[in-house]
Amino acid sequence: MKYRSIPNELFVENRQRVAAKLPKQSFAVFSSSDVPWRCADGSTRFIQNSDLFYLTGADQEESTLVLCPDHPDPEKREVLFLRETSELIEIWEGHKLTKEEAIGVSGIANIQWNDQLEPFLRRLGWQFDTICLNHNEHSRTGSPLRHTPDDRLREKLQSIFPDHKYDRLSPIMHELRAVKSTHEIDLLQTACDITAKGFERTLKFVKPGVMEYEIEAELLHEFVRHGSRGFAYEPIIASGKNACVLHYLVNDQECKEGQLLLMDVAAEYGYYNADLTRTIPVNGKFTPRQKDVYNAVLRIFRLCIDELATPGKHMREVYHKEVARATEDELIALGLLNEAEVKEERKDEEKPEESRLYRKYFMHGVSHSLGIDVHDVSPAHLEFVEGMCITVEPGIYLPDEGFGIRLENDIIVRESGNIDLMESIPIEADEIEEIMADR
Repeated sequence: MKYRSIPNELFVENRQRVAAKLPKQSFAVFSSSDVPWRCADGSTRFIQNSDLFYLTGADQEESTLVLCPDHPDPEKREVLFLRETSELIEIWEGHKLTKEEAIGVSGIANIQWNDQLEPFLRRLGWQFDTICLNHNEHSRTGSPLRHTPDDRLREKLQSIFPDHKYDRLSPIMHELRAVKSTHEIDLLQTACDITAKGFERTLKFVKPGVMEYEIEAELLHEFVRHGSRGFAYEPIIASGKNACVLHYLVNDQECKEGQLLLMDVAAEYGYYNADLTRTIPVNGKFTPRQKDVYNAVLRIFRLCIDELATPGKHMREVYHKEVARATEDELIALGLLNEAEVKEERKDEEKPEESRLYRKYFMHGVSHSLGIDVHDVSPAHLEFVEGMCITVEPGIYLPDEGFGIRLENDIIVRESGNIDLMESIPIEADEIEEIMADR
């Protein structure tokens, strides 16, 4: 692994928190991801199931965690099942965790090979009435894929124990994963620090004539050389009007004189993800109009971090009212909205946010949870809580003027004042111009 060893206290504490929320006289099962296959005999890089990694730190396929906090035998309250290695596997695939290594990584004392999993589950099913199962539940998931290890396990257990009660693990996991521990914040900070190095590199590299994919390559080089597996998500390197395509991924155009370059790109570290967006002038100098729009977005950005993202506030109330009204004021000042029309529209409190005038120029959300998943899971009630890690990412998009601007940092929500994990990354327009002038 490229990342430093993670203290197993993180995983021990996470399991304790989950166990405390499980129904009485129940057991819970968490499966690893599959190795993702492409075509023929080719596979892509293995990425562990987020929940299993959160609870064990086990970074390999064919792994299963069983939690049974009410088991009368303390040794059977948490058991990690792993794929048993062999000399042949070692030759073709490399090293796999030994039982001793798995104990050190996870803090779980009882490690078993996978041939013991089914007999163990059958014994638990005979003793306990409720089985808690995991599933990829996310309000915005669009994946049509079925028959993941979680799905296959569900079908098997329901065929063996058709009369048992089944319960969902996702609500528990979403609530707990929303609040980041000190160890998690350290990993997130490392991902942000590596991202900062990549951005600093691009400020010295970007100039008229370079291709978007060349900038992508510079970032990847810097990320990997500092211990990241690479990009936390598919990078957006969007010059000129491309910045108005919110999920622009082609990255194949030439950066030209007078254009702005929007980069929504960040590093992953130890399964934890950063999420950064910066918009810079290709030639190193903003035009007056570009700078006016940039500073408007920056003021909204500062408002979100300094005043709006606080524990106890409802996210929808903040984003659909306070941020929206601030955005309307900035768009009026930029000559993009008519003040009288906006005032009239504000009287209609029932009008959906999605159809309001400002949405022509700012059509996406301003924040999401961040962690092991880039769009991390969070509770359905959508309220800021102490210790939550979120992004702040307002934007204004002007396709008719050939540019769009988005700014994004990652913060930890605190009652005593939010912590900006990307505070050291240049964001003021003058500072960016000054750095780029020294290329």
